[in-house]
Amino acid sequence: MSKNAVRVLVTGAAGQIGYALVPMVARGAMLGPDQPVILHMLDIEPAAEALNGVKMELIDAAFPLLKDVIATTDVVEACTGVDIAVMVGGFPRKEGTERKDVMSKNVSIYKAQASALEKHANTDCKVLVVANPANTNALILKEFAPSIPEKNITCLTRLDHNRALGQISERLDIQVSDVKNVIIWGNHSSTQYPDVSHATVTSSDGQKPARELIADDQWLRTEFIKTVQQRGAAIIKARKLSSALSAASSACDHICDWVLGTPKGTWVSMGVYSDGSYGIPSGLIYSFPVTCEKGEWSIVQGLKIDEFSRTKMDATANELIEEKSLAYSCLN
Repeated sequence: MSKNAVRVLVTGAAGQIGYALVPMVARGAMLGPDQPVILHMLDIEPAAEALNGVKMELIDAAFPLLKDVIATTDVVEACTGVDIAVMVGGFPRKEGTERKDVMSKNVSIYKAQASALEKHANTDCKVLVVANPANTNALILKEFAPSIPEKNITCLTRLDHNRALGQISERLDIQVSDVKNVIIWGNHSSTQYPDVSHATVTSSDGQKPARELIADDQWLRTEFIKTVQQRGAAIIKARKLSSALSAASSACDHICDWVLGTPKGTWVSMGVYSDGSYGIPSGLIYSFPVTCEKGEWSIVQGLKIDEFSRTKMDATANELIEEKSLAYSCLN
């Protein structure tokens, strides 16, 4: 018996990330190879023609799982009945733009979109915020969509998580699939902390600690962290455009694991609402290691935190406290 179609909203769908993401969703990379989808694509009025072009391409690609495409500039039409919302649209920070100006513009965007999701999305809608500042945009969305459960509002740090896996696999010259359980703590920003303290590598001798195999704490505490933190900027420098393909792929990974579950013994990084775990203040959207089962995420508990990690984790939490304060000042 065929499954009912899942309605997936992608905002900013005519942009670089949206353009890379929608075919992945339509092909089954997000929800599985047997799950039909209806795509809701939202963008701003100046992008309406480009958005229609994306719709034409989706139709032309003849994806078997794609049951319908709604391309609109109307936020209510876009949000009506959606089960999953991937919030890619936002106001980007450009050279010379003040942080407060970016925050102010994103606060107004996410306030409006939160209200539409609150009124028109399905009651158990899962939300993933991709647009930067992702953690704080997610917090604003949560503030203005109070009937959406806080556990259903997340932000993307899976891209950073995947970047960390990639760096370790390159360093050890192994398959990336043989590396697991890195952690991204904190903010999706240059203060994030990529942590390999608990990461493992599958070798012919079984599971080995990644740290032991790398055997270079100096590299792990300096160049590795910096490379993951600054990877987005390095891609912009090389491509003259932001990292669209990897962001889209990571958004699919995030939702796929959230909905279908993480493999046993494996965790992933998600920006979620802090409950005070690991001494992180409640009321922040902070990246933690999580496992997922039956559509629910749970923060991995009981991991040993050394002094180096504690300092890094607190620094990124402090940045999120500042961002939250700045965002809330834009509400007044």
